[in-house]
Amino acid sequence: MNRREFLFAAASATVALPALSFSGKLFATPTNAPRFLLVFLRGGYDCNNLLVPHSSDFYYESRPTLAIAKPDSGNPNSAIALDANWGLNPVLRDSVYPLWQRKQIAFVPFAGTDDLSRSHFETQDNIESGEPTAKRGNFRSGFLARLSGTLPGVPPIAFTNTLPLSFQGAGHDIPNISLKGDTKPHFDARQSAILTQMYQGTSLAAATADGLALPNTVSQDLRDEMVHASRGAPSAKGFAAETQRIATLMRDRYRLGFIDVGGWDTHVNQGSVTGGLANNLQNLGAGLAAYADALGDEWNNTVVVVVSEFGRTFRENGDKGTDHGHGTVHWVLGGKVNGGRIAGEQVAVNRQSLLQNRDYPVLNNYRDVLGGMLGHVWGLSGKQLQTVFPGAQPRDLQLV
Repeated sequence: MNRREFLFAAASATVALPALSFSGKLFATPTNAPRFLLVFLRGGYDCNNLLVPHSSDFYYESRPTLAIAKPDSGNPNSAIALDANWGLNPVLRDSVYPLWQRKQIAFVPFAGTDDLSRSHFETQDNIESGEPTAKRGNFRSGFLARLSGTLPGVPPIAFTNTLPLSFQGAGHDIPNISLKGDTKPHFDARQSAILTQMYQGTSLAAATADGLALPNTVSQDLRDEMVHASRGAPSAKGFAAETQRIATLMRDRYRLGFIDVGGWDTHVNQGSVTGGLANNLQNLGAGLAAYADALGDEWNNTVVVVVSEFGRTFRENGDKGTDHGHGTVHWVLGGKVNGGRIAGEQVAVNRQSLLQNRDYPVLNNYRDVLGGMLGHVWGLSGKQLQTVFPGAQPRDLQLV
């Protein structure tokens, strides 16, 4: 048993499943109903170092320290070619790439909302509400709550400390289960020195030094923003440790779920195939792969969608990080997903195609894409879809 397996086994053995928090009766579970899980990456993840536009010279010009190398069979740290234009971050080689090879995952680039505020909180709320940006009529109504209202007998659950906006306003009780870990720093100067000495001369020395030095390189205001952007969501590391428990609940009782994952606001020292973003992606990928494995045959009756409030600036900043952007990349996973492809409307990745000369444009509005997909998954009528996503123009990208 290696160190990672030991830590995972220890955590599984010692951490009890938190109690469900709800006041209504339990739902009956339909045995053949499809499952849908929305994974929300809070903080705005850098999609350009997930789905790498390796055919774009502009990408390499814009990211002198952050760019991931073009696909090269002799370089394990190069992007994994998905097609002639796009590649995958190699930290996902053992988790997400096998799903791609089995055609169980698709990516939708140039995706997102029409909200141009680039505010974490405003854009997160905008997406969770599912209403058009300029016509939000109810600030305590979420699209998953409205979807739940159109699907009687389909039990919903939020894997969050408090009920997220996505599930608010349902008119009936929706349970939530807390998966929140302790995100507070605990290392003072003495402890940092001990940790540095402990890992000196090992393969973890550089990562340890970067992690301990980061708080000293980030201003207090920026540090506060990066923490608050997660809104209390557990880190990707916590997510990876919990997905098997999530799968148990989704397999045995629930069919409509929400989970958020924090820590994606990467203004400083973002890294490429190492560093904070790579670690988050690696843990996220491992968690999603574990979720698929834990569901067994029911993975074929499951759809998972991964979203974030926005992407990041295409160019790296002076602190070797990226700032708030606009368009991003959504993930769609499942045993019967029409995957192994890059879906939706696309444009060449160059200077001319950037929005406001800084980030990806949104060509695939999430309300339209999710509306078309959920309509297909659940057999929703046009009227029902307008209840879930008012004013949307559902687009069936044949993702399922």
